[in-house]
Amino acid sequence: MNNSGVQRIVPIILVLIVIIVAVAALVSLGRSLFFGGDSNTEIVVNTGKDALLNTSMDHSVRMTVRGPIVANEDFHSYTITASPTNRNITTYVGYLESVVDAKDFANNTQAYEQLVYALDRADLMEGDALEGEDNDTRGVCATGRVYEYEVMQASNVIKKLWTSTCKNARGSLKANNQQILNLFQKQIPEYDDYTSKVNL
Repeated sequence: MNNSGVQRIVPIILVLIVIIVAVAALVSLGRSLFFGGDSNTEIVVNTGKDALLNTSMDHSVRMTVRGPIVANEDFHSYTITASPTNRNITTYVGYLESVVDAKDFANNTQAYEQLVYALDRADLMEGDALEGEDNDTRGVCATGRVYEYEVMQASNVIKKLWTSTCKNARGSLKANNQQILNLFQKQIPEYDDYTSKVNL
Protein backbone atom coordinates (compact mmCIF):
# COMPACT_ATOMS: atom_id res chain seq x y z
CA MET A 1 0.00 0.00 0.00
CA ASN A 2 1.41 3.43 -0.90
CA ASN A 3 1.65 6.42 1.42
CA SER A 4 -1.25 8.24 -0.20
CA GLY A 5 -3.65 5.39 0.77
CA VAL A 6 -2.50 5.45 4.39
CA GLN A 7 -2.82 9.23 4.47
CA ARG A 8 -6.45 8.94 3.37
CA ILE A 9 -7.36 6.21 5.94
CA VAL A 10 -5.76 7.85 9.02
CA PRO A 11 -8.08 10.93 9.03
CA ILE A 12 -11.13 8.68 8.61
CA ILE A 13 -10.06 6.54 11.62
CA LEU A 14 -9.44 9.67 13.71
CA VAL A 15 -12.88 11.06 12.83
CA LEU A 16 -14.52 7.73 13.82
CA ILE A 17 -12.68 7.73 17.18
CA VAL A 18 -13.76 11.32 17.89
CA ILE A 19 -17.39 10.44 17.06
CA ILE A 20 -17.34 7.36 19.35
CA VAL A 21 -15.86 9.35 22.25
CA ALA A 22 -18.40 12.15 21.72
CA VAL A 23 -21.34 9.70 21.72
CA ALA A 24 -20.06 7.99 24.90
CA ALA A 25 -19.70 11.38 26.60
CA LEU A 26 -23.24 12.40 25.60
CA VAL A 27 -24.68 9.11 26.89
CA SER A 28 -22.85 9.53 30.21
CA LEU A 29 -24.02 13.15 30.53
CA GLY A 30 -27.60 12.13 29.74
CA ARG A 31 -27.54 9.45 32.46
CA SER A 32 -26.22 11.86 35.07
CA LEU A 33 -28.86 14.48 34.17
CA PHE A 34 -31.89 12.20 33.93
CA PHE A 35 -31.03 9.40 36.37
CA GLY A 36 -29.03 11.27 39.02
CA GLY A 37 -25.62 9.84 38.31
CA ASP A 38 -24.70 6.21 38.98
CA SER A 39 -27.60 3.99 37.97
CA ASN A 40 -26.51 1.50 40.66
CA THR A 41 -27.05 4.02 43.47
CA GLU A 42 -29.44 2.57 46.01
CA ILE A 43 -31.90 4.89 47.76
CA VAL A 44 -32.25 3.87 51.41
CA VAL A 45 -35.73 4.43 52.83
CA ASN A 46 -36.40 4.19 56.56
CA THR A 47 -39.86 2.62 56.45
CA GLY A 48 -40.10 2.83 60.23
CA LYS A 49 -39.58 6.60 60.19
CA ASP A 50 -42.04 7.05 57.33
CA ALA A 51 -44.66 5.03 59.24
CA LEU A 52 -43.89 6.89 62.49
CA LEU A 53 -44.56 10.30 60.92
CA ASN A 54 -47.71 9.14 59.14
CA THR A 55 -50.69 10.60 61.00
CA SER A 56 -53.46 8.81 59.12
CA MET A 57 -56.13 7.25 61.31
CA ASP A 58 -54.88 3.65 61.02
CA HIS A 59 -51.38 4.42 62.36
CA SER A 60 -50.30 4.17 66.00
CA VAL A 61 -47.29 3.81 68.28
CA ARG A 62 -47.04 1.41 71.20
CA MET A 63 -44.68 0.91 74.12
CA THR A 64 -44.60 -2.31 76.16
CA VAL A 65 -42.73 -2.54 79.45
CA ARG A 66 -42.11 -5.97 80.96
CA GLY A 67 -40.82 -6.66 84.45
CA PRO A 68 -38.43 -9.35 85.74
CA ILE A 69 -39.01 -13.03 85.01
CA VAL A 70 -40.66 -14.27 88.22
CA ALA A 71 -43.59 -16.45 89.27
CA ASN A 72 -46.70 -16.06 87.13
CA GLU A 73 -48.60 -14.37 89.97
CA ASP A 74 -45.83 -11.81 90.43
CA PHE A 75 -45.09 -11.04 86.77
CA HIS A 76 -46.26 -7.61 85.57
CA SER A 77 -46.25 -5.60 82.37
CA TYR A 78 -48.04 -2.67 80.79
CA THR A 79 -48.61 -1.03 77.41
CA ILE A 80 -49.18 2.55 76.33
CA THR A 81 -50.66 3.00 72.87
CA ALA A 82 -51.32 6.28 71.06
CA SER A 83 -53.11 6.94 67.78
CA PRO A 84 -54.63 10.04 66.15
CA THR A 85 -57.95 9.29 67.89
CA ASN A 86 -57.08 7.47 71.11
CA ARG A 87 -54.56 6.94 73.91
CA ASN A 88 -54.61 3.86 76.14
CA ILE A 89 -52.77 2.41 79.11
CA THR A 90 -53.32 -1.23 80.03
CA THR A 91 -51.65 -2.98 82.95
CA TYR A 92 -51.32 -6.77 83.16
CA VAL A 93 -50.49 -9.49 85.64
CA GLY A 94 -49.13 -12.91 84.66
CA TYR A 95 -47.67 -14.23 81.45
CA LEU A 96 -51.15 -14.68 79.96
CA GLU A 97 -51.64 -10.92 80.40
CA SER A 98 -54.70 -10.81 82.63
CA VAL A 99 -55.80 -7.18 82.61
CA VAL A 100 -55.41 -5.39 85.94
CA ASP A 101 -56.63 -2.04 84.65
CA ALA A 102 -57.21 -0.27 81.34
CA LYS A 103 -58.01 3.34 80.61
CA ASP A 104 -58.76 5.11 77.32
CA PHE A 105 -58.32 8.81 76.61
CA ALA A 106 -59.44 10.73 73.55
CA ASN A 107 -56.77 12.06 71.20
CA ASN A 108 -56.62 14.24 68.09
CA THR A 109 -54.40 14.39 65.02
CA GLN A 110 -52.56 17.53 66.11
CA ALA A 111 -51.64 16.03 69.49
CA TYR A 112 -50.58 12.75 67.87
CA GLU A 113 -48.50 14.64 65.31
CA GLN A 114 -46.63 16.45 68.09
CA LEU A 115 -45.92 13.13 69.83
CA VAL A 116 -44.61 11.28 66.78
CA TYR A 117 -42.47 14.20 65.67
CA ALA A 118 -41.03 14.37 69.20
CA LEU A 119 -40.33 10.62 69.03
CA ASP A 120 -38.67 11.13 65.66
CA ARG A 121 -36.49 13.96 67.01
CA ALA A 122 -35.51 11.59 69.83
CA ASP A 123 -34.36 9.10 67.11
CA LEU A 124 -36.89 6.39 67.99
CA MET A 125 -36.69 4.70 64.57
CA GLU A 126 -32.94 5.08 63.95
CA GLY A 127 -32.10 1.57 65.15
CA ASP A 128 -32.07 -1.46 62.86
CA ALA A 129 -34.60 -4.11 63.80
CA LEU A 130 -32.94 -7.40 64.71
CA GLU A 131 -33.90 -10.67 63.06
CA GLY A 132 -34.52 -14.23 64.16
CA GLU A 133 -33.27 -15.22 67.62
CA ASP A 134 -31.63 -11.83 68.12
CA ASN A 135 -35.10 -10.24 68.06
CA ASP A 136 -36.64 -12.78 70.47
CA THR A 137 -37.16 -11.07 73.83
CA ARG A 138 -38.36 -14.20 75.64
CA GLY A 139 -36.26 -14.64 78.76
CA VAL A 140 -34.15 -11.57 77.98
CA CYS A 141 -32.98 -9.53 81.00
CA ALA A 142 -34.54 -11.90 83.55
CA THR A 143 -33.71 -9.63 86.50
CA GLY A 144 -34.65 -6.29 84.95
CA ARG A 145 -37.04 -4.60 82.56
CA VAL A 146 -37.53 -4.94 78.80
CA TYR A 147 -38.86 -2.03 76.72
CA GLU A 148 -40.42 -2.63 73.30
CA TYR A 149 -41.38 0.18 70.92
CA GLU A 150 -43.57 -0.47 67.89
CA VAL A 151 -44.87 1.60 65.00
CA MET A 152 -48.07 0.08 63.67
CA GLN A 153 -50.52 0.32 60.80
CA ALA A 154 -53.85 -1.18 61.81
CA SER A 155 -52.77 -4.35 63.66
CA ASN A 156 -49.57 -4.81 61.63
CA VAL A 157 -46.23 -3.96 63.20
CA ILE A 158 -44.19 -1.92 60.69
CA LYS A 159 -41.08 -1.73 62.85
CA LYS A 160 -40.22 -2.92 66.37
CA LEU A 161 -37.18 -1.91 68.40
CA TRP A 162 -36.34 -2.97 71.94
CA THR A 163 -33.87 -2.53 74.76
CA SER A 164 -33.51 -3.56 78.40
CA THR A 165 -31.96 -2.51 81.68
CA CYS A 166 -29.43 -5.38 81.43
CA LYS A 167 -26.00 -4.49 80.02
CA ASN A 168 -25.72 -7.79 78.14
CA ALA A 169 -29.06 -7.29 76.35
CA ARG A 170 -29.00 -3.84 74.78
CA GLY A 171 -31.33 -4.84 71.93
CA SER A 172 -31.94 -2.83 68.76
CA LEU A 173 -32.98 0.57 70.16
CA LYS A 174 -30.25 3.18 69.58
CA ALA A 175 -32.16 6.14 71.05
CA ASN A 176 -32.06 7.33 74.65
CA ASN A 177 -34.54 4.96 76.29
CA GLN A 178 -35.39 7.29 79.18
CA GLN A 179 -36.28 10.10 76.77
CA ILE A 180 -38.57 7.83 74.72
CA LEU A 181 -40.10 6.34 77.88
CA ASN A 182 -40.90 9.80 79.24
CA LEU A 183 -42.63 10.84 76.01
CA PHE A 184 -44.95 7.82 76.24
CA GLN A 185 -45.59 8.26 79.96
CA LYS A 186 -46.54 11.92 79.50
CA GLN A 187 -49.37 10.82 77.19
CA ILE A 188 -51.25 9.38 80.16
CA PRO A 189 -52.69 11.77 82.78
CA GLU A 190 -51.99 10.43 86.28
CA TYR A 191 -49.67 7.80 84.81
CA ASP A 192 -48.25 6.93 88.25
CA ASP A 193 -51.70 6.04 89.60
CA TYR A 194 -52.22 3.41 86.88
CA THR A 195 -48.76 1.84 87.06
CA SER A 196 -48.80 1.73 90.89
CA LYS A 197 -51.22 -1.19 90.53
CA VAL A 198 -48.45 -3.34 89.02
CA ASN A 199 -45.10 -4.16 90.58
CA LEU A 200 -42.65 -2.49 88.20
